[in-house]
Amino acid sequence: MPHPSPSRVRLLVSVRDPAEAALARDHGADLIDAKDPDRGALGALPADIVRAIAAAAGDRLSSAVAGEPGDADAASACLAALAGTGVGYLKIAWAPGREAAGLRLPAGLPVIAVLFAEDGPDGADVPALAAAGFSGAMIDTRAKDGRRLTDHLPLPRLAGFAAACRAHGLLSGLAGSLRLDDIPVLAALGPGYLGFRGGLCAGADRTGGLDPQRIAEAARCLAAIVPCVEAA
Repeated sequence: MPHPSPSRVRLLVSVRDPAEAALARDHGADLIDAKDPDRGALGALPADIVRAIAAAAGDRLSSAVAGEPGDADAASACLAALAGTGVGYLKIAWAPGREAAGLRLPAGLPVIAVLFAEDGPDGADVPALAAAGFSGAMIDTRAKDGRRLTDHLPLPRLAGFAAACRAHGLLSGLAGSLRLDDIPVLAALGPGYLGFRGGLCAGADRTGGLDPQRIAEAARCLAAIVPCVEAA
């Protein structure tokens, strides 16, 4: 599956059901991400709902979070549970420096490692992720307490992470309580995707419903920005 060019940062919208998937699809989402916002940062949805979300995504790429396992064996089981749902990517929480021995990635299905900003990830973590067989890496925030990604990590560190992903041929993403006004600053760092949930919901409540106008505005903002980075 081709990775987006750094000249085109794309919009990931997390959805909880097929109706939200259709809403995100129709208002400009590039990647429709199945997630249960009532179960924390990376709460996995049941396989049947993920399958329905993938179908509702239509011609848009889809992904699904597979949870926050404590080790490689648990991660393998979480990934296997969603491997047949029809999504284009799976995402799994992964701690910086975690031992990958025993990790079994689904054949033919790209997996994105999600690192939490609170753990202080940076570009130095990327080579091990590539060696473990991950197809991409993303930084998100574990605690959904109103603090944004940039409250945890400075821009130079985020830029280094995105650059390391490009250098190792990995898809990259940045997320974590992002708002619309984060788009110009973060898109300029050249990630493959910027990920949103709460910032596109009414009242910025990630457990509430998506606001179609906010989705469309995020898509317009990203379409107008060309990051000043060079492809690796």
